[in-house]
Amino acid sequence: MRFVVVPSVSAFAALLALLAATTAARAQSPDLSGTWNFQVQTSAGGGSPTVTLVQKGDDLTGHYSSSNLGEADLTGTVDGSDVEFEFDVSVQGTNLHVTYSGAVQEDGSLEGSMDLGGMASGTFTATRRSSPGA
Repeated sequence: MRFVVVPSVSAFAALLALLAATTAARAQSPDLSGTWNFQVQTSAGGGSPTVTLVQKGDDLTGHYSSSNLGEADLTGTVDGSDVEFEFDVSVQGTNLHVTYSGAVQEDGSLEGSMDLGGMASGTFTATRRSSPGA
């Protein structure tokens, strides 16, 4: 004789609701809109760029400003806690495609790595200086 345990419909519905809420919370991207202070360290030296981000859904646009690379508009994406953005600059006549890839930390800061068009790479940390409406 075999016994089959069949959960009640309400228990099954509650389990589905819990799974859906957990998945939605995990997948939801934080809003990164605002001005950020970056600290960058590369094999070619360091810097402290300012990055302004505008987030619409999972898409990022914004502006990068530093004494090393100058000014550039950027585009990128946010997927959960993963963040990526890129831009093109010309430094001393050399065109570079710059990429930043990192993650939102529990305290709301950003950490990750960056690449200067294959000429140098490094790491970064960033803290939000201001949010829209602040």
